[in-house]
Amino acid sequence: MTATNEDDAPARKITVFGREFTMPRSRGTRIAIGMLLTIGGILGFLPILGFWMIPLGLLVLSYEFALVRRHRRRFVVWWERRRRPD
Repeated sequence: MTATNEDDAPARKITVFGREFTMPRSRGTRIAIGMLLTIGGILGFLPILGFWMIPLGLLVLSYEFALVRRHRRRFVVWWERRRRPD
């Protein structure tokens, strides 16, 4: 029986507006980044921080938690149906 090593796992990537970003390999770091972005987005009325951080934080968290991933997928399906010409 072999233990899984985080270094052997492929790097996860996020695509935002056609640009690809590589996320850290550590699950804890990804969760921390997602939480910080989401909390920082709630404080979006302050300078530098912005409400744009909330969806980005949720996107990062969707790679770790099924509940967030489910809502992201529903949003993507809704968005694609809305963009499709009739």
